[in-house]
Amino acid sequence: MKHFGNKLAVITGAGTGIGRELALALAREGADLALCDVIDANLTETLALCEAEAAQGRRMTTHHCDVSDEASVEAFRDAVREAHETDHIHLLFNNAGIGGVTSFVDGSRELWERTFNTCWFGVYYCSRAFMPMLVAADEGHIVNTSSVNGFWASLGKGREHTAYSSAKFAVKGFSEALIEDLALHAPHIKLSLVMPGHIGTRIVANTISLVAGVQVDEALVDAFEQTAPTSAAQAAEVILEGVRQEQWRILIGEDAKRLDEMVRADPEGAYSEAFYRRLLSEGVFDTLIQPIETS
Repeated sequence: MKHFGNKLAVITGAGTGIGRELALALAREGADLALCDVIDANLTETLALCEAEAAQGRRMTTHHCDVSDEASVEAFRDAVREAHETDHIHLLFNNAGIGGVTSFVDGSRELWERTFNTCWFGVYYCSRAFMPMLVAADEGHIVNTSSVNGFWASLGKGREHTAYSSAKFAVKGFSEALIEDLALHAPHIKLSLVMPGHIGTRIVANTISLVAGVQVDEALVDAFEQTAPTSAAQAAEVILEGVRQEQWRILIGEDAKRLDEMVRADPEGAYSEAFYRRLLSEGVFDTLIQPIETS
């Protein structure tokens, strides 16, 4: 799929961050859009931005959807079919996700599963729901967003990260397994697995709002966004170019590429203190990894 004009793209988590930037980029290229999010105000803002960029005559719809709930996802699919008067879509971006730092051992099960269900079941439910509509198209592409935490399950010493990492590992494994499945049963559908490093998005704010239900510390949110080596707009550009080139594996950011190299070179030592020290000394994720106390 070299061009996106006149294609129908479904994007989850389109209210902010990479999802919003994907929507904007596709709007500029003349695509029709079906956008969903669980935060309606963010989604309304995304739609206004897209309408300002899009060519006349393009159809863009927004839908409230909690991707962690299968009934909500199926209602979203049905609404897309009705609103766009179609039996097919061309692009499915399984982008929605939230963070979450809570222990599997002694943390809140509710919070743990909220993160896991959004980041994993959101991909699974949407892929299930929209697969017949992708099959019905003349060409299609699925883009599943995992993370560097889909191959390295940590944020550093002293930080539990099981829910998010487990979900992102599941997304990675599912996506890799789908490659051959699609080749056998729907060869006109391609797939890309996206593994971003530190991207400047609102994931911290969205997570705090949705999961913790407390007031957002804008200073923390700003720090996460402003210290990111890659912007959401840059990430969207890389993803869409990867779709054009039919890349199945898309690493975003030099930090992601370097971490991938380091884990592959020393998988046994990937969770050792020496490995963390190397990450810090090389400046890989230096804004995310908690510094190790020295004695």
